[in-house]
Amino acid sequence: MSDVEGTFGADGGFVGRGEQGALFDSGDASDSPNLGYRGATACAAAGITYRQLDYWARTGLLVPSIRSATGSGSQRLYSFRDILVLRVIKRLLDTGVSLQNVRKAVEHLRERGIEDLSEITLMSDGASIFECVTEDEVIDIMRGGQGVFGIAIGRVRSEVAGTLARFPQESIDGAVTVPDGVTDELAARRSRRTG
Repeated sequence: MSDVEGTFGADGGFVGRGEQGALFDSGDASDSPNLGYRGATACAAAGITYRQLDYWARTGLLVPSIRSATGSGSQRLYSFRDILVLRVIKRLLDTGVSLQNVRKAVEHLRERGIEDLSEITLMSDGASIFECVTEDEVIDIMRGGQGVFGIAIGRVRSEVAGTLARFPQESIDGAVTVPDGVTDELAARRSRRTG
């Protein structure tokens, strides 16, 4: 394996073999540090329930990076990167990886300062999580009988970008940006009432 392989074992510890560069250097316009998506949109794009989203935010698994809830009636705003991580978390959980191991994997990635996962494939046998950056690493894991499933982060990123292209973004100050060709139903109703 190359110098960017590691595993999160059943005991919860991570065994890494080196350093890696940039969790999401997406270069995508939807990944603006000032624009985000409300909780309902994050849920739709990640394929999770609002209850999961709320629990993960309250327990610190994934706190929205643009705006956290600050009391009753306040809205969290999730960045593109946040939603990408939510989608990866959901896929790992769906394949049987424990929430405890998923939490440790996310913490580890944060601690390492990884900023670009688009070239990574996460492989797992349901208990351990392996990160691979080359096809050879994926093949080595498969040959060793360790990998049961894989998550190509670049593909997940494309899926999330495609889904989010249909939803409005909101800035920290509350201004809403509606994508071209998407009708904001609420704005359309307001204009019909005033027009």
